[in-house]
Amino acid sequence: MPQFIINKNQQDNGDYEVHNATSGCQYMPLPQNQVDLGYHASCHGAVLHAKRQWPNERINGCFWCCRACHTS
Repeated sequence: MPQFIINKNQQDNGDYEVHNATSGCQYMPLPQNQVDLGYHASCHGAVLHAKRQWPNERINGCFWCCRACHTS
């Protein structure tokens, strides 16, 4: 099961991006800017987990490593 993280820093469009740490995304944030989301069967579970933790934030999957969850 892959491990996912979320970037502590917002993207220019206001989103916080979820990344697949297991696949080694080339756009992973620096370690000090990562929050561990744990292991999930897919990016959908990781994004849902992040949205539950931060319900007032815009959370999106990375275009490169979580494309199925990338919406903006």
